[in-house]
Amino acid sequence: MSFATARFSRTAAWRVSLPGTLAFACGTLLVFLYLHHYFANDIQRRTDAWLTGELQTLRDVAIRTPKDRLYSRVVSETAEMASHEIPSRTPGSQRPGEPNQAVFFLQTPTKDSPALWVGAGNPDAILSALSQDRFAVDVPVDIRLAGHRSPFRVAVAPMPDGSRIYLGVSEQDERHTLHRLRIRFLILWVISVLLGFCIIFWVTRRMLGAVRKINDAASHIGDENLGQRVPESGGHDEMAQLASTLNRMLDRIEKSMYQLHTITNALAHDLRSPLTAIRARLEIALGDGDGPPHTDSVARAIDEIDRLTEVLDQSLDVAEAHAGALQIHPRLIELDALIRAMSELYQPSMHEKGIHLDLRIHSPVEIWGDPALLQRAITNLFDNELKHLPGSKTMMLSLSTEGDAAVLLIEDDGPGIPADIVSDVFKPRVKGHTSGGFGLGLSFVQAVVLAHNGSVNAENREPSGIRVTIRLPLHGAPQSTGASAGSLATAGEARNSL
Repeated sequence: MSFATARFSRTAAWRVSLPGTLAFACGTLLVFLYLHHYFANDIQRRTDAWLTGELQTLRDVAIRTPKDRLYSRVVSETAEMASHEIPSRTPGSQRPGEPNQAVFFLQTPTKDSPALWVGAGNPDAILSALSQDRFAVDVPVDIRLAGHRSPFRVAVAPMPDGSRIYLGVSEQDERHTLHRLRIRFLILWVISVLLGFCIIFWVTRRMLGAVRKINDAASHIGDENLGQRVPESGGHDEMAQLASTLNRMLDRIEKSMYQLHTITNALAHDLRSPLTAIRARLEIALGDGDGPPHTDSVARAIDEIDRLTEVLDQSLDVAEAHAGALQIHPRLIELDALIRAMSELYQPSMHEKGIHLDLRIHSPVEIWGDPALLQRAITNLFDNELKHLPGSKTMMLSLSTEGDAAVLLIEDDGPGIPADIVSDVFKPRVKGHTSGGFGLGLSFVQAVVLAHNGSVNAENREPSGIRVTIRLPLHGAPQSTGASAGSLATAGEARNSL
């Protein structure tokens, strides 16, 4: 099966059309079987009625005709005339002058008269075949005679002199008629099934075309802006109602996102302004201080304000990221160059703390993403290592590709993640008991990775240390819209632009 055929067979129109066509084919086949059975029984009923009627006529003629030299002639001519009145005979099946092969008449011999036979073939062979079957009076039965491919329908009637008369008609014409009926039905059945499949497929594909348009439009909403809407046909069917419902839902989402940005922007502005003013006054007081106790208190107050500003910034970032309101400006990024630059930036701090950085980049790696957000996420990872990894330990950072994904692996041989939070390490404000951070770094990393259609996982290594694995789609790889439709949205202004 080719790729195009396999892709075609996975479409919803195919999955709907195939069962519908099979049901239609089975239904029409059952109808034909019923009609075939009805016609076969009707033909046989008419044949049986003809047999019993003609047999009774021949019996009456045989009884009333004197047993003289004209007896055989009269009865034979009567039987020959009856052979031309077969109800199921196909017109033109017997040419003029040809011997009669469809009907036979036989009167068994008695002590006073020999056997009387009308028809083609050997009467002795037929009489022998008839003598092997037990016949009920006026109840036709099927028998097979040597030299004939089709069976004969035979009826029997007793005579007053002890003989029996048999009248048989070949079922060849009946079977030929039913055979032609089956052939014609098969042709019509195949044509109707194919035509039915085409009609069902066309109708289903046309109906699902509206769904496909809605899906295509919905998949781009968020990649560009939340102001885009799915097309509406203007009708009153289910597809039109679906499109209208989705557009009303998008209106509510856009309104909610606008309210979210308004609240976060107002909160950031209302809190940052007094914090900045307080910090400025403390710096002035620090410059005018009289002694170390005074200056130390002011310096600690400034540090606390910086920490409060930092937690405010990170909290807003994480909230926007998880709400799908993170503004992203994607472009082609050389991820290997970005990792090298970040490593060179943190190398002096790690060297000062005694941490060895082992960088392994196997080949150039290009992805499609926002370099500023990715840089902030990697910064959080380096900051976590500086905060929690003791001196004389090693941080290993490797970048490689697997299939259509770039794999960034961060490992160390430190104490690892506490067992009670290892499964919730990416949740906001989840941190270890000895951590001095705010529990927002890894949560922001996860939000940024998910916004780029990637995945992130953190676990403890054996015997000690942690392992963080980040997977990001390579440039040109298929993108999944389900995870990032909201995350790539650019509704409103980003909090970073304040």
